[in-house]
Amino acid sequence: MKIAFVGKGGSGKTTLSSLFIRHLAADRAPVVAVDADINQHLGAALGLDEEEASALPALGAQLPLIKNYLRGSNPRITSAETMIKTTPPGEGSRLLRIAEDNPVYDACARPVELDGGPVRLMVTGPFTESDLGVACYHSKVGAVELCLNHLVDGPGEYVVVDMTAGSDSFASGMFTRFDMTFLVAEPTRKGVSVYRQYKEYARDFGVCLKVVGNKVQGQDDIDFLRDEVGEDLLVTFGHSDWVRAMEKGRPPRFGLLEEHNHRALRTLRETADGSYELRDWQRYTRQMVHFHLKNAESWGNAKTGADLAAQVDPSFVLDESWASTPQPA
Repeated sequence: MKIAFVGKGGSGKTTLSSLFIRHLAADRAPVVAVDADINQHLGAALGLDEEEASALPALGAQLPLIKNYLRGSNPRITSAETMIKTTPPGEGSRLLRIAEDNPVYDACARPVELDGGPVRLMVTGPFTESDLGVACYHSKVGAVELCLNHLVDGPGEYVVVDMTAGSDSFASGMFTRFDMTFLVAEPTRKGVSVYRQYKEYARDFGVCLKVVGNKVQGQDDIDFLRDEVGEDLLVTFGHSDWVRAMEKGRPPRFGLLEEHNHRALRTLRETADGSYELRDWQRYTRQMVHFHLKNAESWGNAKTGADLAAQVDPSFVLDESWASTPQPA
């Protein structure tokens, strides 16, 4: 299952995504965690110290390797240089599986030991001073989108992405790459403003969206969120001494997290798992192609000097049957 955590800056989406990742790891589920936020904090939230977090390899820096691997023997892609963030897979492309070993994970992922077992962590890398004036953050997140486009995952497998704050993911089609999107909202007017943006943009693309209330202090906060987002409000989180200790770098065993927060995490997982029945790989592939053609026309063709529409394999549908298909040499 592909799961995104989104929300405005300061809403607590990184904290809640890290708790959800810990919850999955405690059940020994296979997990790939991805920090796609412009502010890179997921590693620290998962217990890495500053030195360990800064040593994580950046996906953006490995983009040539990622493209060369995913391209495989796809005859429609003439070179890795003509691949852009929205390039879809086709016959001959190499695909990524959650639990396998491959050159992309070797170069870009690092294991993080959590209660119950390790998870793979990948990060886009921070937006640095050297990027100013020559790059935008979407170019870094593009590596995540390209990997998601080539990912085959099944039930009981999880990719959890901590997205950049606000509605920046709508600059591309990445918001359509997820089975479930959890929007973290505080019980304030500003807290629900991103929800309205997501709701409006996602309406036409079949995006499963649920609101997770955070920093909730009482029934009045719950009532406010319910009034603002209606039935999209799934669950709420309040104060947590466990989280406070984690933020100080001294997390107790995850089993000691407050029971009401454990229940909330179980609800998130049950909801994410329930979205599996709604999977439509035909629609997923159509949306992938839609955004690729849109990006190709608006900037990709000019940048690469190629007709990127020719990369689309009209007979290819990405689905779980590819999980058992041998990778091309």
